[in-house]
Amino acid sequence: MKEIIINTEFIKLGALLKLAGIADSGVHAKIMILNGEVKYNGQIEYQRGKKVRDGDKIEVSGFDLIVVKYVVD
Repeated sequence: MKEIIINTEFIKLGALLKLAGIADSGVHAKIMILNGEVKYNGQIEYQRGKKVRDGDKIEVSGFDLIVVKYVVD
């Protein structure tokens, strides 16, 4: 499982796919999501703007991702 570190409260699902290098562009991410290729915490997710937060798990195209929030003290 690959950890994706964010330094904000959440990241939108489409942006996460780009950040992780799974989608080449926002359009590519949108197509993957609309085609039902992306699971959010075990359920197929069709919203590109879904807010993904610390601890959420994403599965897509053979990749398992977990979002980890990085907190700067």
